[in-house]
Amino acid sequence: MNNALIKGFGVTALAAAISACGGSGSGSSGPATGTASFDVTDAPTTQFSEVVISFTGLSVKPADGEAIEFTFEEAKTLDLLTLQGGESAPLLEDQELPAGEYEWIRLKLDLDSSYVFEEGGEQKTLFVPSGAQTGLKLVSGFTVAAGGDENFTIDFDVRKSIVNPQGGQADYYLKPALRLVDNQEVGSITGEVDYALINSTRGVDDTEDNLADCAYEGSAYIYEGADVTPTDLNVNEESGPLLVVPVSANDSDSLYSYTAAFLSAGDYTVSYSCQLDDNEQDDALEYDGTQNVTVEAGSKTEAETIPLTL
Repeated sequence: MNNALIKGFGVTALAAAISACGGSGSGSSGPATGTASFDVTDAPTTQFSEVVISFTGLSVKPADGEAIEFTFEEAKTLDLLTLQGGESAPLLEDQELPAGEYEWIRLKLDLDSSYVFEEGGEQKTLFVPSGAQTGLKLVSGFTVAAGGDENFTIDFDVRKSIVNPQGGQADYYLKPALRLVDNQEVGSITGEVDYALINSTRGVDDTEDNLADCAYEGSAYIYEGADVTPTDLNVNEESGPLLVVPVSANDSDSLYSYTAAFLSAGDYTVSYSCQLDDNEQDDALEYDGTQNVTVEAGSKTEAETIPLTL
């Protein structure tokens, strides 16, 4: 079960354009370049005990040129569930790239070495409908400044990215549900939920308006913007949650905590539900509390305990 491996961080660059650049500053005789690094992180999930993905390479597409390919000398095999709450692992480090705008990133995978363990211990296979050679494409632009040192993180949201095809070519499908953030522009939110109080107020009467008993400890749903009306994962991709972060017990008997990391600076709505959102069905969830939180770059925002609206 010790599959949280990070193997071989040497990189073989297949980008002929880089060798012709001749330098990284504006005073160079060749085109200007900068350096870029790409890490990977994961938004938490409670469905799996391990999510092991084997990355074999990475490519980036300049706005005005052909894609630049990188093949890792040895596959980087990671258990994504070890990369939560602000943790990350490097995929490509301090790589020289032509300065300018980029249109997309593509992650190349070895699916024969990728798998998941369901909560309970059974190993399951993964399949990419578009093909393993195509990999996972992240259509999110970024900029490499001349002489700059850029650092980005790819959020591999397991809860959204791995779905049950209900009778397909593999046990689970791997679909792109990735987001790219600039590490200089992100912060995080930590907060608490009074889970014991929430659970104690459920089932106290038989009125139609009473919410169902808590299915499990629940999750904090993070939405971009203030005063967002919370919805579950399947209602609307544009207005749905950016992250769904399970809460976990801390030192208190009643307070459960959560951490939502790699959030771009700005306003967010945080809602809590203790019902299970499995990304497979479109059942509406009940939310027990909602609050607005502002994230500042480089800061960890400590939110107040989520207020109850039972």
